[in-house]
Amino acid sequence: MFYKELYINGEWVKSNLDEIIEIENPATRDIIGSVPKGNEVDVELAVKSAALAFDQWKGTPMESRILYMEIALNYLKAKKELLVNMEVAELGAPLKWAERAHVVGPIIRFENYIKLVKNYKFSKKLTHATIVKEPVGVVGCITPWNYPLGQIMQKVIPAILTGNTVVLKPSQIAPLSAMVLAEAFHYAKLPKGVFNLVTGRAGEVGNALAKHKLVNMISFTGSTAGGREVAKLALDSIKKVALELGGKSPLIILEGADLELAVKAGLSSCYDNTGQTCAALTRMIVPKKYLGQIETLIIDNSRNYIVGNPNDANTHIGPLASLKQYSKVRSYIQLGLDEGAKLIVGELPKSENELGNEGYYVKPTVFTNVNNQMRIAREEIFGPVICLITYETIDEAIEIANDTDYGLSGAVFGPDILANKVALAIRTGSIAVNDGKRDIDAPFGGYKQSGIGREGGLQGIEEFLEIKSIFNEVNPIINI
Repeated sequence: MFYKELYINGEWVKSNLDEIIEIENPATRDIIGSVPKGNEVDVELAVKSAALAFDQWKGTPMESRILYMEIALNYLKAKKELLVNMEVAELGAPLKWAERAHVVGPIIRFENYIKLVKNYKFSKKLTHATIVKEPVGVVGCITPWNYPLGQIMQKVIPAILTGNTVVLKPSQIAPLSAMVLAEAFHYAKLPKGVFNLVTGRAGEVGNALAKHKLVNMISFTGSTAGGREVAKLALDSIKKVALELGGKSPLIILEGADLELAVKAGLSSCYDNTGQTCAALTRMIVPKKYLGQIETLIIDNSRNYIVGNPNDANTHIGPLASLKQYSKVRSYIQLGLDEGAKLIVGELPKSENELGNEGYYVKPTVFTNVNNQMRIAREEIFGPVICLITYETIDEAIEIANDTDYGLSGAVFGPDILANKVALAIRTGSIAVNDGKRDIDAPFGGYKQSGIGREGGLQGIEEFLEIKSIFNEVNPIINI
């Protein structure tokens, strides 16, 4: 898993710098791979390559684009075992979760985008005009480490299928699956310049992409602070910007709810992926009179989650992805204690000095005696940490849920009619009612500081399209 070259203009090439970024296994602290440390010069080459390829690619028939993508998809399917092992190693994802969430899920996303574009209408005739949807141009994709392949699929695949060319900058913490995707496109003989991959550090490669005048759009997933910085750089040249950012999502439990079902859903949302999920339900808003029952259910159900070696098939929770993330989560747990919250599950992790060579493990953590003004209730922790907040009236529960800078996800458990009414009152991009299942065709994205735009479904395709109105009584010839 030691990669020595970038992928630019259809070829594997040396980086302008003779430096590497080492990839650490967060469970063992061993170095298990490396990628080149790209820089602004590499970005320049990649962007120029994408810009030169754009005119030809946007004119390539959809049937041909789909054929390239299907060949690449089949390549990834054949590499499933390799990809699973990569995510266990570079991210610390438990084996079963790595397979389901980090490999099978992204492959299904890939398949679904192909299905969606086959039937998508890129033009619509009005009374005196035709509305045409065209590719944006060169798209810079900047993706995070928490769902490495999954977030790449949400950007790169719909962008390329709709006629754009791409420069991808994956996270420096978990870039290995991006390399396998580049291999898949190379195997498919995707035309030169359509897909380019530059690994490196966000402040250098990501910022260079955001500033480049030949880049027409930036699609970024990461922290709200990171998205704000990238967006400012991109808007200097008025690029189109799509941002999928942070969250502090509420789970409201109403009177009459199935408490066991609600608690299990909340714990799963926050403990899976070791809490490193932007849409995790990290604020559990509960009726004051049910607090004792819910605390007992949380304590009992948390015992079922095994923390340990991600290669063990019985493990549910692996390590956090990096020492930086471990230290951040630990500091928030300490902060919660300092703010007067009470731990009913978990403990304060070891300090960096005490950690020695141990992996970056943090046990499931649940605070009670939390109010919505505490920092642990307002700031994204990005670890397996839940805050229990009580309410006395439904209006108060809604007010608490909406009293946040974020609006990415949420859930409501209770009698169906009332739960749906409450769900509609929550200002968030997606929300589950009782045991509502996710739909792959539903868009995902947030209100407020959780982002701009949507990923997934038809809306995820349309993010990578511009809209043109043609005033002509004769239908124009559309070749998308």
